[in-house]
Amino acid sequence: METTTRSLITVFHRDGYCVVPDVINSEQVDRWRSALARHLAAQPPEPGRTGPYFLWPALTDHTDLRALYEECGIGDAVRPFLRPDLALPDPEVAQLALTLPPHPRHPGAPHIDGLTPTEDDGRPGTFTLLAGLMLTDQRQQDRGNLWVWPGTHLSTAALLRHHGADALRDAAPYPPVDLPTPLQVTGAAGSLVLVHYLLAHNIGGHFGTADDERRETVYFRLRADGHRERWRQAVTDPLLEFATPAPEPGPGLITGDGR
Repeated sequence: METTTRSLITVFHRDGYCVVPDVINSEQVDRWRSALARHLAAQPPEPGRTGPYFLWPALTDHTDLRALYEECGIGDAVRPFLRPDLALPDPEVAQLALTLPPHPRHPGAPHIDGLTPTEDDGRPGTFTLLAGLMLTDQRQQDRGNLWVWPGTHLSTAALLRHHGADALRDAAPYPPVDLPTPLQVTGAAGSLVLVHYLLAHNIGGHFGTADDERRETVYFRLRADGHRERWRQAVTDPLLEFATPAPEPGPGLITGDGR
């Protein structure tokens, strides 16, 4: 395992999120943005709208997006973060997420996905992790960046261990745990942000002008194989479905290249 990936897995375990740089190149970014533009042309926001705007195309109906997901190796970028014995099926739906400036606001309380509405059988819409492909440069803050509350995947799992996993059904918008200071996720176009299902998060404001570039991200809700059957275990043991970081080489140890 490369040192960068090993370090990012450690960060993900601790904070509940990480940013994987350079998952796709500039040509692939342009292809995603062109696909997104086609979907927006078919379902445009109303004139003068600012703030968040979402589309939810099903990948079974939109083969262009499914092909891009596969060709760009997004699943391959995620797999090292999961237990090696767990397969990762392709996502069912993409979320095309835009923030149209100006939208000068900071989020209040965070939320957790899939609680309202629940699935048809009443099960919370849990999944393994959220993968967000940044299509615009988000290295500057307050440009529609995702906000996260680091470590809340661990505190929320502890709460659910105490009260039982089914307490999640009535926990919208977010379970009653102490919240740390939130952070804005930053990254260059082509980066992939990975977010644990239980991590407190929310969409941020865009403090630019109407002439500034809108924020564009494509999100995928990814479920490791068998997640629906073990969702109660997954929300009470938050690292159940994830790879264990490889130990850092110690002084004097022989590394893989023989040095």
